Amino acid sequence: MELSQWWLLAKYVNVVGYISESLLWLLTAACIKTGRPQTAKRAIEQVEQRLSKDGWPEYYDGKAGRYVGKEARKYQTWSISEYLVAKLMIENPANLSLIPLEEDKKIAKPRLTRSASF
Repeated sequence: MELSQWWLLAKYVNVVGYISESLLWLLTAACIKTGRPQTAKRAIEQVEQRLSKDGWPEYYDGKAGRYVGKEARKYQTWSISEYLVAKLMIENPANLSLIPLEEDKKIAKPRLTRSASF
């Protein structure tokens, strides 16, 4: 995948037809897991320039997601937090272990023991 294509692929169109940038953290996790952190770093740099300039909108309109959504609220917690999660993962890849992913189901389930009061 070309870096210029990631923005289109990392967005999703929800049921009402608008586009959100909410998969940046997942792209970053995938890049770290596949040994391609430079791709994630470049994507984060692109997002830093665009989202901060646009006021951290909750979604973008248009087929390519080029326009801030007509009714998008700005400075949305989830827009900012998803960027921060991606940024923290790329700065310290060990942070990736804090996020359970589908392939990480090998994590042991806690054992339940009876209380001594019975």
